[in-house]
Amino acid sequence: MDFDAGIHIDKVRLQRGSSNVFDGLTLHLTEARIGLIGDNGAGKSSLFRLICSLDAPQSGSVTVQGRNLHAQRQPGLVGMMFQNPDDQIIFPTVEEELALGLQPQGLSRRDALDKAQQFLAQRGLAPWATRAISSLSQGQRQHVCWLALLIAAPQVLLLDEPFASLDLPGQALLDVDIGAASQQVVVSTHILSHVLGFERVLWMEQGRVRMDAAGAQVCAAYEADVAQRVATGLAGAALAKGVRG
Repeated sequence: MDFDAGIHIDKVRLQRGSSNVFDGLTLHLTEARIGLIGDNGAGKSSLFRLICSLDAPQSGSVTVQGRNLHAQRQPGLVGMMFQNPDDQIIFPTVEEELALGLQPQGLSRRDALDKAQQFLAQRGLAPWATRAISSLSQGQRQHVCWLALLIAAPQVLLLDEPFASLDLPGQALLDVDIGAASQQVVVSTHILSHVLGFERVLWMEQGRVRMDAAGAQVCAAYEADVAQRVATGLAGAALAKGVRG
């Protein structure tokens, strides 16, 4: 894949009510693995919503792989994994949920279900095919959302707090999958260890980029900032102020 085409955000202004979430934000994201870190309300989830066309900017442009997402619908281009799997999952069983992502390929329902079953079997999860989503734990539902992205195979993957509900084996498996993915992957997370090795990490603060560098450098700076705020009693004020996403 041509990562140089990447994600380009040019002078974007996004407003909710009377609040500016982004005011002239410009970013060129061309690396294969990119992390987003920062406090709650820093704008990470809002950035994802822009990139996958859930939000439209009042001004400016968002292009992915050279295509303007807000000019026309672009199926199969960007896939997003939500913080809460219950905001993403539609169907009652695992195989049906995975088959949904195959619809743009023009498969019949039966063929899509067969492919979903084969995909699960290849990952050692054949018994999951007919399981009811309601019978799965939060972490397992999170994993279903990831599997749905993998089988749909969009060109760009946006993962919003993907590790939050996973146990350690689940986190380790997701790390391996992210490393092996052929697509550009952008990960927003509070668990900094998962993006330490990324070639690029953005530290978001109040809708702006406070720092943009290699993962280890940015994570260390953010941790030091948080430690200082806790020591001086400012962390609680920042928690109360967070309003974006």
